[in-house]
This record gives sequence, C-alpha cells and structure tokens, in this order.
Amino acid sequence: MGMVWRRARKDTFLTRIQGKRKTMFLKTELQWNVVIPAESLDAKGLMLQKAIIVRLLDDFAKRKATKDLGYLLALTTVEKIGEGKVRQHTGDVLFPVTFSAISFKLFRGEILKGVVHKVLKQGVILRCGPIENVYLSSSKMLDYNYVPGENPIFLNAKSSKIEKGTTLRFIVIGAKWLEAEREFQALVGLHADYLGPVSGAPSASMYDLP
Repeated sequence: MGMVWRRARKDTFLTRIQGKRKTMFLKTELQWNVVIPAESLDAKGLMLQKAIIVRLLDDFAKRKATKDLGYLLALTTVEKIGEGKVRQHTGDVLFPVTFSAISFKLFRGEILKGVVHKVLKQGVILRCGPIENVYLSSSKMLDYNYVPGENPIFLNAKSSKIEKGTTLRFIVIGAKWLEAEREFQALVGLHADYLGPVSGAPSASMYDLP
C-alpha cells in the first residue's frame, strides 16, 4: 500500500537567484493520494491524521525523484487532507493530500560544486548533492592532462590537480533523466571563468553558493 502520485499543481523557484537564471532548488505544491490500510482505520481524529502524515512521509522518501521536479529533498508543509474514499475491493481508504516540498534539479548553465569520486582517462565522475553521476570529460578540462598511475590525476601547467576527493566548481552543460533508475546523469565542464578546483575545500555541498 502506498501513494498514488499526481502531477505538481504549482512550481515556484526559491529566492536564491543569480541574475535572471533559474536556480536548482524548486518549491513545489503537490497533491498525492495516500492509501491507508483498512486495519489502520480504527484511528480517529488526530491519530488518523498522524497515520496519514506518517504514510505520506514514507511515500515521499521512497519516491526519490521525478523527471519534472528533480530530486525530492524535503516535505515542508501539509496544506490539506481531503475526504477519504473507500476502495471497494480492499476496504483501504484513499486520502488526497496537498503539501509543499523542496526539490533539487539541475539546469543548463547553472554553476555548482561537486566532489570527484572516480578518475578515468576520459574524464572524472563527481557527486553533486543527490546526483552520483556527474561527468566531466577530459575535453572540457582546459589545459589539464591525464597522469596515469596507482592514483591517477589530471594536472595542468600551473600544477593544479584534479584527483579523487577534489572539490570542483563547474558549469552544467546538460542533464539526462533515466526512467528505469529514477535518477539523473549530468554532463559538466570547466570552460568558463573561475571554474576548477576549489582551494581549501575538502568537500562540497550542493547547498554551497558558487
């Protein structure tokens, strides 16, 4: 038993704006149908409301991400719990619940930070917030050359290194939604000013301002 997902009713961008560009955090109003099993319907009043919210939170955590909204990060406010409708064959009750949530989605041209977790001859793979597969091709690393070895790195003429654990500031070139895995892959580059390794930053968070 779980939720029946409906499309978002309203999307608004949060106030962290860089010029007129879109930002990666979205505040969204959603309506999901939450199913409460028949055996849990003895609860009344506040107890029933609590059961609905607990199930909603569980469904929210399992949903992970959607193509339109990106990664679901936090459920912020339950706006309304509608009247329940009984399912004839099971006796379970379906409650329409309207709530607000914050999600994370990459946009082309966005400047973000990520941490390198794999170094390949063709480029590096980074983590950025909930996204595990952010690919930086060697062709998008201006002036960096691959140096093989037990712990391979990319190195430029100024001795700037890109290795496992390096925090990089990059620009998003594009993102692809993988329906089967319910996740995104992203292609990024360093082909702009002030991009590359971030000095004095052992780790990076998607919440950091570029």
